[in-house]
Amino acid sequence: MKEQFVGKAAEFKDGDRRIVFAGEVEIGLFKDNGQFYAYSNTCLHQFGPACEGLIIAKVDEPLNADKTSRGMQFSETELHFVCPWHGYEYDLRTGECVADRRMRLRKYDVVQKGDELYVLA
Repeated sequence: MKEQFVGKAAEFKDGDRRIVFAGEVEIGLFKDNGQFYAYSNTCLHQFGPACEGLIIAKVDEPLNADKTSRGMQFSETELHFVCPWHGYEYDLRTGECVADRRMRLRKYDVVQKGDELYVLA
């Protein structure tokens, strides 16, 4: 696999994202809680720019013992990114489509050498 330089790790803060090109392949790189994640920027639905949309916390609906809703709330631990074309939503840490977790974006390894970040593509 080829290493594609992404940038300096110090340039990224939590919540940042960058789209990089490895030849003809577009890759979305995210930083969350000090970890880097990289996925194909091609949505599984109609090939839109999956990594370029809104980043939002997962919406949870906790239930009471009788299965009635306690209302909606944002997750404090799980972030999603949303393809801007048709709203397909992906788990930021796994690349899984949250509507059907059997589907997932291609994941790329991120390697840090000193302060330099590379994606293996």
